[in-house]
Amino acid sequence: MEATHLFGNTGLSRHSSDGGASDELFARIADNLLVQGYSVNPLALPIELAAELQQHLCVLSAEKFKAAGVGRESEHMRNRFVRSDEICWITGESEVGRQWLAWAEQLQTYLNRRLLLGLFSFESHFAHYSPGDYYKRHLDSFKGAANRVLSVVAYLNNTWLPDEGGELVLYKDERDLVGLKVTPAFGTLVVFLSEEFPHEVLPATRDRYSIAGWYRVNSSTSDRSDPPR
Repeated sequence: MEATHLFGNTGLSRHSSDGGASDELFARIADNLLVQGYSVNPLALPIELAAELQQHLCVLSAEKFKAAGVGRESEHMRNRFVRSDEICWITGESEVGRQWLAWAEQLQTYLNRRLLLGLFSFESHFAHYSPGDYYKRHLDSFKGAANRVLSVVAYLNNTWLPDEGGELVLYKDERDLVGLKVTPAFGTLVVFLSEEFPHEVLPATRDRYSIAGWYRVNSSTSDRSDPPR
């Protein structure tokens, strides 16, 4: 996978003022997933929704953000060697949070119908990287774990310059040492198979904001609810 910065894409559709989903965008994501397992779409998040999410971040109390950890349930722990960002889960308590989750559900419905992925639930959080913060190379889901199937990242940063860093680096496999660099510019949407693509977040020279989300399959059992919180 050749390293490159992604700044533009032609043929992007416009979105309605209520943040409605675009079938053209969803079709492109589905096609990309079928062919290469990932999809990078600059300026793809509905502009009104992206602006409202960005505005919500401006008024969101700093106390809402907590240091991010690694692992789930009993294995969850802070590990600054691996990551140093802070997160705030999106629960749908705010109006814009509900709008984001509704948009993500529309994408889920489309991908289930088109690709038969069996996506059952969605979880997401705001992520804040202060200057110098990072998230080292990792997978969002281990092969065969049957939890996170599809990862989604949306960026909420205005006028991001190439020398400000903070790129998402998406690697095609464990042997790939170059990767594909994605600039965290406003409205860019990245979707990829959680088990297939190691990735990392490089340090930036300014505050960096994004949403990270994951579609999951239903792996609940009689004595364990999935997903846990």
